[in-house]
This record gives sequence, structure tokens and C-alpha cells, in this order.
Amino acid sequence: MYIYENPHWPRFTWDREKVSQALQPVVFQQGRLLGKMENLGFRLQEEALLKTLTNEAIKTSEIEGEVLNRDDVRSSIARHLGMDIGGLLPATRHVDGIVEVLLDATRNYAKPLTEKRLCHWHATLFPTGMSGMMLVNPGVWRSDREGPMQVVSGSYGRQKVHFQAPPAKKLPKEIKQFIAWFNQPKKNSDLIIKAAIAHLWFVTLHPFDDGNGRISRAIADMVLAQSENQPNRYYSMSTQITKERKNYYDELERAQKGTMDITRWILWFLQCLHQAILESDSLLDVVLNKAKFWEKHSKKIFNKRQTAMLNILFDGFTGNLTSSKWAKMMKCSQDTAARDINNLIEQEVLIKSPKGGRSTDFLLKDFPINHMG
Repeated sequence: MYIYENPHWPRFTWDREKVSQALQPVVFQQGRLLGKMENLGFRLQEEALLKTLTNEAIKTSEIEGEVLNRDDVRSSIARHLGMDIGGLLPATRHVDGIVEVLLDATRNYAKPLTEKRLCHWHATLFPTGMSGMMLVNPGVWRSDREGPMQVVSGSYGRQKVHFQAPPAKKLPKEIKQFIAWFNQPKKNSDLIIKAAIAHLWFVTLHPFDDGNGRISRAIADMVLAQSENQPNRYYSMSTQITKERKNYYDELERAQKGTMDITRWILWFLQCLHQAILESDSLLDVVLNKAKFWEKHSKKIFNKRQTAMLNILFDGFTGNLTSSKWAKMMKCSQDTAARDINNLIEQEVLIKSPKGGRSTDFLLKDFPINHMG
């Protein structure tokens, strides 16, 4: 029996003592992080916000097997928020759609959730009416014309059904019930638990042809923003979920096939949220290192290529920096790349990697980049 077939659906229950114990460190770390951010200047807050939102947009798509270009996402977010970061790239309508849903959920967290808003989010996620090679109906509830909505894995002929959503004919009533519950006011501490329940409840309804996971996570982010009573995101829940992707799906499946007692799901959600907040410390280190770097080298002269590449090293560079990568990314010749790099070595900004090897790698002097991005 799926959870929505239970005669007590959707009256969820949980062990309040266990959940309360798990909630305390989350609330503490949440407050600690917000306090740290308030002590930073506006520019550093903006930088941390941009990095967090970029990670969230990329990772919520990655959970569903979709890879987005980091520069496109970053440019889209900066443009939507009116940030001056230089070198803004035009993003695809699809990337803009993901960013718009994320920003509407978190920055307009105080507005009520409505059927119209949910359908608008879905239409925004799928502006062309396509999800990969599959047709979807943007902004309308699924119809089940081609059979029940199922979550499956495995190759054709050997699929395993992990979950089957409620019949489409029940969706209007189910959605109304979910929205009425969602818009009821809650105390701040209860809002974090509400985020866990909202995520599970909505993804169990699975009301759209596709995009249900992304919208579920946006809904959870909206409630977390309500719990903090502010729109800026300084931790990425989807980044942590990506690291625990198998457990995420296992816990969802277990909850959807279980009883109305969802203690285990809430505890997993709180553990994941706690870790996401703790991980924000490393993101904050990157932001602070970047600020220290530019302050230290404020009197040095860099050309546009050098400035752009130095920012990339802090904003999401993966792998090792070589002269060939420099040439490719900055769209210049190998000789020009070599001159740019040698100039930065002379100015004591870059150093050669001590690893050696066939191709020389270069590192920022005094500023580690191995964990950035």
C-alpha cells in the first residue's frame, strides 16, 4: 500500500521527542550562519548569495540527471538580481526558467502558494514543452492518458517500479488539500519540519508530467526561507542531496510505501539540512579568500583576460589550470596565454604546481582552490 492509500492520509505523524532532539542543532546552526552573514559587508553577502544560488540551481537539476552550464546559471542569477559581476553571458530560456522558479520560491517566500503559482513554475521549467526527448504539458496537471504515473528504474523490460502516484482524477482534490495545509501559519521552529513534510507530500502527489522533484525542492526552500524570515540563501540543500542521492531516493521510497508515521523521513531531512548548513562554512571561506585576494593585489595591474581567469579560479574552476586551458577559456593563442601566466608569476600571483608532470599546472599563491566551485 502506498502512503496516499492509507485511510488516515494525509494526517502525518512523527515521534516528537526524536524530531525535537534532531531539530535543535539545525536551528542553532541556522541562526549561527545568519549571524555570520550579517557581520559581512553587502558585497560579500552578495557574493555568497550568488555562489549559493548557482550551486542550488545546478544541483537540483543534477539530481534529475540534467547538467547545466555553471557560467550560464551564474550569469542568469546575477542578471535577475541586478548584480554587476562583469562578463554576463546570455542564458538559455531553460536555464532562466530554473533560476526564475528558484528565485520566486525564496525571494517571494511570504506570498501564498496557489495552483496558479505552481502551474506557472512548471511552465517556466519547460518553456518549449519538452523534457529531453519527452513531450510534457507545461503548466497543467498530468492526465495519465498513457497510463499511471510511475517512478521506475532499470532497462526496458526489466524496469522496477519504485512508486506509483495517485490517479490523475484525484489530483484536483489532493492539490487543494495540500495548498490549504501549506498556507496555514506555523511557528518558526515548526516551519523546518513543515519543509520536510511539504517536500514528501508534494513529490508523492507527483502532479506534473515531469519536474516534480525540482518543484518539491523549491517548495521546501520556500518554507526554509519562511523559517528564517529572509530571502537570501546561504546554504544549498540540493547540493547536499546530490551527495546523498541514493539515500534520498531510498528514504523517499521507504516513506511513500510506509505508514503515516514519517519520523524516519523527517530525521533524514533534518540531518541533510544540518550538513548543508555546515558545508556553507567552506563556501564562506571561498568568498572571504576571494575578498582577501583582491585586497592584497589591489595595486597590481591585470589585463581583462587575467582578471577574468582569476575570478574563475574562485568562482567554479574545476581541474588543473594549464596554459592550454587558459588559451581555450580566454579565446586567445597559446603564446598569449603563456605571457599572461608568466606575468602573473612575476607579480607573485600564480606559482607553478610542485607536482610536475608532462603539462605544467599553475596555482594561486597562498590561496587554495582545490575545494572551490
